[in-house]
Amino acid sequence: MTDYAQIEDRLMTTLGLERRPIAVAFCDTPPSGVRKFTGSQPSGCSFWRLAAGGDAFYTEPSDHLNCPVGSYTHNIALPPEREQELPQVLSLMSDIGYIRMAEVGGIPRLSKTSSAIVYAPLGQSPVDPDVVLVSGRPGRMMLLQEAATRAATSVTSMLGRPTCMAIPAAMSGSVAPSLGCVGNRIYTGVSDDEFYVAIAGQPLPGIVEQLSTIVSANAALTDYHMARRATLATA
Repeated sequence: MTDYAQIEDRLMTTLGLERRPIAVAFCDTPPSGVRKFTGSQPSGCSFWRLAAGGDAFYTEPSDHLNCPVGSYTHNIALPPEREQELPQVLSLMSDIGYIRMAEVGGIPRLSKTSSAIVYAPLGQSPVDPDVVLVSGRPGRMMLLQEAATRAATSVTSMLGRPTCMAIPAAMSGSVAPSLGCVGNRIYTGVSDDEFYVAIAGQPLPGIVEQLSTIVSANAALTDYHMARRATLATA
């Protein structure tokens, strides 16, 4: 398996990340040696917070039912007695002006329901991740996106609400930057001056390989632009 501990170290060091990258994997069966999540969380993205804090575990579809929107993006059907929760929360969001109902059909979704979803810090991932979630300041995430472009990896347009749609978007488009949403920021603790880049697992090593070149190029361009500003700015 790929040395994800080394990749995490390079991401953390090169980008100056304050939060560990998260590995997410969708499995047909629970992986051997990985503990089952116990307890309750208000949303699927709450598991991102636990993983970033150092926990490695897997969830079942029933663990995701508390967030109807997250269940929708992860293709997890609500049980009959709870199936009205999705239209209810969408109606609330529409009534307060947060979304238009016409937007819902364009939200990316996973193509199938997985029996087990693994969450872990990237460096401790027990299986190859399908998606890696990186969060950080715009200037640092800029470098990551430039590295993806240099690695000839497709990058989607900037996404917004709901944050969890970045996972299916990355799985179909390789790299999906996301500004996040208010629910995600509350459930994960990601600050207002950070956003996400979701990266499909397969192109991740190649993207990380390009980071040192991009960082060096940006350092050179910093000197170039600082000199131009000093020379050309008159007011």
